[in-house]
Amino acid sequence: MPGKIENIRNIGIMAHIDAGKTTTTERILYYTGINYKLGEVHDGTATMDWMVQEQERGITITSAATTVYWNYNDENYRLNIIDTPGHVDFTVEVERSLRVLDGAIAIFCAVGGVEPQSETVWKQADRYHVPRICYVNKMDRVGADFFQVVSQIKEKLGAHPVPIQIPIGEEEEFTGIIDLITGKAYTWDEESFGMTFNEIPLPEHLRDLMQEHRSKLIEGTAEESDELLARFMNDPESITEKDIITALRKATIENRITPVMCGASFKNKGVQLLINNIVRFLPSPYDVPAVRGINPFTGKEEERHPNPAEPFTALAFKIATDPFVGRITFFRVYSGKLEAGEQVLNTTTGKKERVMRLILMHANKQNPIKQIEAGEIGVAVGPKEVRTGDTICDPKHPLVLETMAFPEPVINMAVEPKTQEDVDKLSLSFARMAEEDPTFRLRVDEETGQTLISGMGELHLDIICDRLKREFNIECNRGTPQVAYKEAILNTVEHREIYKKQSGGKGRFADLFIEISPAGQGVKGLHFINEIKGGAIPREFIPAIEKGLKTAMMNGPLVGFPMESINVRLLDGSVHPVDSDALSFEVAAGLAFRAASKKARIVLLEPIMRFEVVTPSEYIGEVTSDLTKRRGHVEEVDLRIGNQVIHGKVPLAEMFGYVTTLRSLTSGRATSMLEFSHYQATPKEIMDEVLFKIRGYIPVYN
Repeated sequence: MPGKIENIRNIGIMAHIDAGKTTTTERILYYTGINYKLGEVHDGTATMDWMVQEQERGITITSAATTVYWNYNDENYRLNIIDTPGHVDFTVEVERSLRVLDGAIAIFCAVGGVEPQSETVWKQADRYHVPRICYVNKMDRVGADFFQVVSQIKEKLGAHPVPIQIPIGEEEEFTGIIDLITGKAYTWDEESFGMTFNEIPLPEHLRDLMQEHRSKLIEGTAEESDELLARFMNDPESITEKDIITALRKATIENRITPVMCGASFKNKGVQLLINNIVRFLPSPYDVPAVRGINPFTGKEEERHPNPAEPFTALAFKIATDPFVGRITFFRVYSGKLEAGEQVLNTTTGKKERVMRLILMHANKQNPIKQIEAGEIGVAVGPKEVRTGDTICDPKHPLVLETMAFPEPVINMAVEPKTQEDVDKLSLSFARMAEEDPTFRLRVDEETGQTLISGMGELHLDIICDRLKREFNIECNRGTPQVAYKEAILNTVEHREIYKKQSGGKGRFADLFIEISPAGQGVKGLHFINEIKGGAIPREFIPAIEKGLKTAMMNGPLVGFPMESINVRLLDGSVHPVDSDALSFEVAAGLAFRAASKKARIVLLEPIMRFEVVTPSEYIGEVTSDLTKRRGHVEEVDLRIGNQVIHGKVPLAEMFGYVTTLRSLTSGRATSMLEFSHYQATPKEIMDEVLFKIRGYIPVYN
């Protein structure tokens, strides 16, 4: 195990579904000696797809972590790799992985290029300023086009891709790779499953193409410093391999460029050079800025550096349940070190917990360790109340790091256990799964008593129910999936609420005057403004008022859907010297909010999805016509290898069962992809329809 922090690489593998993330990870495990045989996704033998549901469906559902070791230039490097899902329903796995990683490999299919989920994960990486390298996979497939994908990365993602390899041939004729940094060509030995690769003479027909791209690479490298540029102008040949690598590494870590490689992971070509380039260009914990947080006692910002001598600080990014050891916490250590048996402080909750054991994970296999240090990713056994996004640290040196934001669920489904004895077990099992997955929600409808589960899509809820059956042995009856609507107001309303209750002895009294109005663009949840002057309401009651408003927002005034965002100004009020307390003001705030909302103009908001449909040209008319009937808006149609690709937006409510319809319209030759875009006001006639379905009548609303 390398002891140097500069030799650690914490990286994630991210891409659109079916780009080859898990296959590439399996090859990395094989070539680094972790696995002795190749695992295949299509056979259900992939190490990183360890869940039964993943093996059956051939997709990645949960991000899996592993640690491998690689020797490069006689130095040992440790690679902590997280393989993330490509399906949009499991986008939370990508979000929380990128939050704690230092670098990422973005994999693109050489045929499909930049697809919708590629754009989503790229934006997530942009949000966390994660340096990336690109790997164009499946160069052996019909329709593969390396330079087309490079131009798509530039146009669709707004990146600055820099090819550092070019392919020798494409499709069936893809035989190897030319490395532009060294100017050498390589092919892979098929008998050893690509374990050995050989340098070959540069193919004559590619010499000019190689020289053209190598010149561009060297020219771009020279621009990184005045000294290199001067050398380039005087003698281009004086710029060495080391100069190129140093300049490319600096620009990659600063997110100014993205090196692009190519290969065919399934055919075992190009993976070793990819591992070399992970080491060369992606940052170590030393290369990324020091992590910043707030000291909860002083309220001041503090920094933590990747130094084992500094106080221990880590971020929990994933909670899971292991069948043998129970609840486990995945965490990234930013500073200091932690030994098994030590106590840590969860600064998010303020509670101390003991870490009984420390583990390094390899998919779902566990390797116990005694200590973990800055820059590493590990798993703790022991903490019971840590949640995703919590900061755990040295109790003597508390710090709260920035947590993570997760998308809201867009689909609901009613469930009930098939047997009465499973009623209590059902709630406990769902609660455990909600701990693991922040995009899965559970609630009981107060009016109907139904248990409602919410998630990111039909596949997400299907996997949840499948896990319930396999892991907790609970069979469920399921309702039809429903859209997760939200409510919003369109105008500003003022309301005074006087809450009095007298029942002998001490009573209750609270008097509030509030103004509610629509929240501005980009505001989520409650935007509360306290404008009380002269102590009309004592300061200690203000948090209770805010709490009452937040609780009331969870059940909108129209039919009980949550309100997405709202502004509330607390303008005035009064107190009773004896009967007023925090609870009175909390109750009064909820009553005031509901009464004010009913006076306002209310609308239902529905989730709008971004779609991509890939269809043969002869079916374009039928597909676009069907999308229009579903209230869809086609924004763009482009060509992709003989197919038409339709992009646009459509309400989720219209897309249940769409895959079946699309298959029948196109004889099974089209594919579709949906991902959440935003919430939008529902047209009045659709809104009346929804309200009638829910209540059996149309409630009176403004």
